Parts: sequence; structure tokens; C-alpha cells
Amino acid sequence: MTEINAFPQTLTIAGTDSGGGAGIMADIKTMQERHTFAAAVVVAVTAQNTLGVQDFMALPAKLIDEQFASLAADLKISACKTGMLADAEHVEIVAANLRKYDFGPLTVDPVMIAKGGAPLLAADAIDSVRQLLLPLATLVTPNLPEAQRLTGMTITNADETEAAAHYLQQLGAKNVLIKGGHADQSEVRDFALLASGDSFWVSAPRVATKRTHGTGDTLSSCITAELAKGKTMAQAIRLAKKFVAAAIAETIQVGHGHGPLNHWAYRGAEAWD
Repeated sequence: MTEINAFPQTLTIAGTDSGGGAGIMADIKTMQERHTFAAAVVVAVTAQNTLGVQDFMALPAKLIDEQFASLAADLKISACKTGMLADAEHVEIVAANLRKYDFGPLTVDPVMIAKGGAPLLAADAIDSVRQLLLPLATLVTPNLPEAQRLTGMTITNADETEAAAHYLQQLGAKNVLIKGGHADQSEVRDFALLASGDSFWVSAPRVATKRTHGTGDTLSSCITAELAKGKTMAQAIRLAKKFVAAAIAETIQVGHGHGPLNHWAYRGAEAWD
């Protein structure tokens, strides 16, 4: 007889995307594709599509607290991640709950701006992310603009990327993955700095497409799922890079703007596990 809660369970703590391409929707799709059971704590609700974010509203603190308590009372979360957290107040609420409950390794995806340019994190919340979330993070996964905002550093080359990763580690994040999608290069190169001090670059060919909505959410969710299944951090990062590369390369035609990834493109690639 299979033990209750033996199946790997993951948690996304973020905002919804009514268009289905990013946020909690992308997280759950990815976690499911990677054979984990996905749960969610909804921090904010957005009205958005591939053309942009039209509106959003953050949920009351009491309801967020109750979602955390409800999951802790029943499920056995093996790894979790954060995404859109809206503002400083909600960063504080989430951080307090993450200190209260053990939901396994925490991946912090410091979502600040939507693909279409809409702000998803208030400017005054960046200090809260630095001070409250990074010390709890098993991994932080900023893109280049987010890494620059978190560190206050200019990042234009490999040396500056590596220096920024070390700075983020000094702020408390055990492992750091700086994503290079915003760089103007023929390959998308991401830099990983591990808790051990080891580091490496992962790369994939750049695909000429606007259908990259939810890339960061998908990457961090895939890493979360792999950690929940017991993969090492290096293994999880390398596999997630392949997952996202396949999801971008095998595009689907949805929406008139920044379209979503193809979250099932990676199916059948057991050799990559």
C-alpha cells in the first residue's frame, strides 16, 4: 500500500495569470509535466493576456495566511517557489509564513516586471525581498534587470554577472541562477553559483520568437519540481534549462502578443532526466 503523501508535492506562491501563460498557471502546468503534484497559495489575482496586464489586486493577509495553514495541515510539500508578490506588505506576509512552515527548498523568482512591461512588484518592495526573502532562499533566479535592481550593480558581461551572483549569495541566497535572456547574444546563457562555491554556465540557442511569456516562471517551477523529487541543485538547473529551451523552440500559436510557452514540448524526453 502506498503511503499517504509519498508522492512528491510542490507549491507555488504567486499571482494568477488569467491568460494562462505565466504566474501560477504556468507554474502548475510545469510542475505537473515534471510529475509532481502542484499546490498553490494565491497572493494576487491579475487580469492579463498575451498583450499585457490590465489590472491586478493583491489578496488580504488573512486569506493568504489561511492558505498556508490549510496546506500545512494536509499536504507534505517537498519544495516551493515564490513568484509575483505585489508589494512590500505581501512580501512580509509570505516571508513570515515561510518561516513558520517547512515546505522544503525555497526557490525565489523575484518577479518585478511582466513581459509586456507592467510592474508586478512595487519599487519599495525590493528592499523587503533583499532583507526577508533572500535569507530564506535555497535558490534565487533573477533575470538580468532583476539582478541589477537587487544588487545595484551594472551587469553587461560575464565577469559582472559572476560578481552579481556572489553579491546575491552574500545577501543570503544559498544558490544563485542569473538568467541571460535579456542579453543581446546568439545564445541564452545563464550563470549558476552553488552553495558549495562551484559555478557553471548553461546555454541554449536563442529562438527568434515573441512567444516567451512565462519563461522565468516555467524555469523556476521546473527547478522546484526536480528538487522535490530529490535531484541536486546542479541537476535541477541543467534539466530546467532544457525544459524551457524545448518549450520555446516548439512554439504554439496562442494570443496576439507575447505568447506562452509550449509546456508539453518536453514530453518523452526521459533521457534528459
